[in-house]
Amino acid sequence: MVKHTTSFSFPYLFKWLVLVLIVGTAAGTLSALFLTSLNLVTDFRNQHHWLIYFLPVAGLVVGLLYHYTGRGVEKGNNLIFDTVHNPKDIIPFKMVPLILGGTLLTHLFGGSAGREGTALQMAGAIADQLHKPFRLSAADRTILLISGLSAGFASVFGTPMAGIVFGIEVLLIAKIPYKALFPAIVSAYMGAWVTSLWGVGHTHYHVPEVLPLSVKGLAYSGISGVAFGLAAVVFVRLTEGLSHLFKKIGYMPVRPLAGGIVLVLLFLIPGSYKFAGLGIPTIVESFNTASQPQDFALKILFTAITLGAGFKGGEVTPLFFIGATLGSALSVFLPLPVGLLTGMGFVAVFAGAAKTPLACCVMAMELFGLSCGIYVAIACVVAYLISGRHSIYNAAENKTPKHLLFGKIRNVF
Repeated sequence: MVKHTTSFSFPYLFKWLVLVLIVGTAAGTLSALFLTSLNLVTDFRNQHHWLIYFLPVAGLVVGLLYHYTGRGVEKGNNLIFDTVHNPKDIIPFKMVPLILGGTLLTHLFGGSAGREGTALQMAGAIADQLHKPFRLSAADRTILLISGLSAGFASVFGTPMAGIVFGIEVLLIAKIPYKALFPAIVSAYMGAWVTSLWGVGHTHYHVPEVLPLSVKGLAYSGISGVAFGLAAVVFVRLTEGLSHLFKKIGYMPVRPLAGGIVLVLLFLIPGSYKFAGLGIPTIVESFNTASQPQDFALKILFTAITLGAGFKGGEVTPLFFIGATLGSALSVFLPLPVGLLTGMGFVAVFAGAAKTPLACCVMAMELFGLSCGIYVAIACVVAYLISGRHSIYNAAENKTPKHLLFGKIRNVF
């Protein structure tokens, strides 16, 4: 019988310190470049609303780029997750410029998408380039990719603690490989710090009022969690359904072209421009004023079409929008402060859709403070339970049984 040990030797720590410093620096720098570029294209679009009418053309360009040069990286986040579960070929470096360029084009012309997918893919691809030069085992390669995910998430949102938990929880919630903790912690903080060194800031959200703890308050948190979980289910199922529908179009570049045409028609609805891009101004506003009850539903629709058709970006910031505006709208019916409900929804819909309730609780406390912790925790856990197996990170190829993965990891202990 082989004896396993979980001791951390100096050579182990030194090797991983070098690796995560490289990964954290690269992820932080790439996120700084990405966020700066994203701000520029968003500001330019806000000054020239007519760009939205060229969204179909942008979709065609993105589709052509991925069809003719993106073979092997078209699965995006799921390629990173699949490599963690079933290590095979190195993740192609071309994923970095393709996802960066594709996401910026999507946002420049008004597609409703996020940014975390871009950061995760860039950081994961960069991290995987190191496993051959450093001659890493399959288990060490898994830890390296987890570190990349942690650094990417932390740097793009400015939440290092949430990044640490996300990188592990999103893949390995059944059992934590403790050797991944040190690399995840250092790379997450390094990524967030390097991004800040480049002078790139993050949006600040504020929950102005948190009620004292009460049984009624906690009960209302649970009720809101049900609504947030259902919203997560609708988002996942609609995005998956539209993706299957668009895939019936045989020639891949035509899918985002067709999706872009549908979106342009939807943008003809008065007041619909706020659903373009990230929608940060609407999120910020929802913390202070009750949102329109249709806002969260329309954001689900716009984002599901954008991502389902094949435009590039992420799901998380749209999920923040959906949760924040839903929580804000619920303040009309539930006797909780609008800012508190908005903050709860901000993370709880993401918790249900990504199956990362712990990371979302940590993120809320990093963004909003510790005082909202118990309310957020209840909403996140209830949303997680209500959403069941529906997940934005639920590709069939990523369903390798966790016990097989951890059997590989334990072999290096």
